[in-house]
Amino acid sequence: MATPIGNLGDITVRALDILNGVDTILCEDTRVTRKLLSRYRIATKTTAYNDHNARRVLPKLMERLNGGDSLALVSDAGTPLISDPGFRLVEAAIAGDIPVQTLPGPSATIAGLVLSGLPTDGFFFAGFPPPRSAARRRRFQELAAVPGSLVFYESPQRLAACLEDLHAVLGDRPAAVARELTKLHEELVRGPLADLAERYGTSDPPRGEIVLLVGPPPAAEVGDDAVQAALTDALKDLSLRDAVAQITAVTGRARRDVYRLALEISGEDDGG
Repeated sequence: MATPIGNLGDITVRALDILNGVDTILCEDTRVTRKLLSRYRIATKTTAYNDHNARRVLPKLMERLNGGDSLALVSDAGTPLISDPGFRLVEAAIAGDIPVQTLPGPSATIAGLVLSGLPTDGFFFAGFPPPRSAARRRRFQELAAVPGSLVFYESPQRLAACLEDLHAVLGDRPAAVARELTKLHEELVRGPLADLAERYGTSDPPRGEIVLLVGPPPAAEVGDDAVQAALTDALKDLSLRDAVAQITAVTGRARRDVYRLALEISGEDDGG
């Protein structure tokens, strides 16, 4: 059985039971995990599974799983499999009909959304943007019409350039830069993309892991033709006042504009 387990700094009783009971614990960095396991007197054997060795050790891990061993995958910070090679192990385990269960831990993606103040009813996690500006701008253009908040992971060294490209492609949307989420030195800065680009473009790169969040595109204004069509239909059953109120709420257009169009349709005089 393969079991991804979240950040050991926020351990649960169930996670402790799993870690005590599996044959081996797979870690990003065995030194980091061993410190935390020692706190809870867990003596289970650990082995490294990370970006550097995933392709090489995956076949051996699958041999062990197929042989009946149970493995637990933990991360240094946050929930495993989010922008890390753990998904390859889970993918292979599922393909091999090996049971997989999860014990979710803190997630920087979700924590960032909660703290950002940006809409959370729809969002798109886009991982790490391309490292070069031209490719990065093309990627942002592909995401420009996504009807929800955008969430990226970014390196501190590329943050300023990434913010500049976001502003150039997406305009001055509301955004937030979060640092070290779910960790001890958590920090979050909110503001329009232009302000954030200037702030981080004129200072040294921040330290730690970065989550970059950008608000959804502004709602497109409904044109006069669409408003007139909706008003014409609404006026069949509603008074002018009620029709204006309804269409204003539905379209988001200014009431005075909807009222003017309603007068034109009905032929009434506004008394002006």
